[in-house]
Amino acid sequence: MGDGGSDYPDRRPKQTRYIPIPKWGEHHEWPSIGGLRHLVFFKDTNGFATAFKKVGRIILIDETEFFACIERKNQGGK
Repeated sequence: MGDGGSDYPDRRPKQTRYIPIPKWGEHHEWPSIGGLRHLVFFKDTNGFATAFKKVGRIILIDETEFFACIERKNQGGK
């Protein structure tokens, strides 16, 4: 299955792509755009700082790192 003996398959993409927040819904059902904005706003305290890249005024989501952050959160922050 996924990494570390998880009961869920590894859904992280093999090669990362950078997705602008408004386009996230075209690629993934979850989280919503509002949920992503919340994660960005609190990124320095919620463990998702490494998943967001700012280019000028645009915030991009590093798709691979986003799902890696979720895995780390699910494993108790290891």
